[in-house]
Amino acid sequence: MNMHRIRPLALCIFHHQGKILVHQFHDAVAGRTIFRPVGGGIEFGETSHEAIVREVREELDAAVTDLRLIGTLENIFVWQGVSGHEIVRVFDGRFEDSRLYERDYLDGCEDDGAAFTVRWLGRESFTDDVVLAPDGLGELLEGMGLLR
Repeated sequence: MNMHRIRPLALCIFHHQGKILVHQFHDAVAGRTIFRPVGGGIEFGETSHEAIVREVREELDAAVTDLRLIGTLENIFVWQGVSGHEIVRVFDGRFEDSRLYERDYLDGCEDDGAAFTVRWLGRESFTDDVVLAPDGLGELLEGMGLLR
């Protein structure tokens, strides 16, 4: 990550029964766990909507439907001891395959081949030490009734 560049990011909120689908990360420098919804960087020439469709297809091998922009957040943070700055487009969306909502978790794969797991978590899962990122996301989702 370039420390002196603002990164455009698109995230999708998949929600089901008051829980959202999130990816777990661990910041070894700060010693805390961070959860973030599915998504990633917006590539040059790509809309944020297109980025969501691409990221979900690439990472989870799944198709998305009913994408709707629900907010934009600005996130200034420190990750692994390095400062970062993101403008985050947050979408609500649905999986085309409704069977994915019946699973407790989904396996995914990053561009570099690293495997990961995303899980359905509710509001009670997030604390001061186990953070939902980006900043302001929890409040946005609670206000819309998407996270309980």
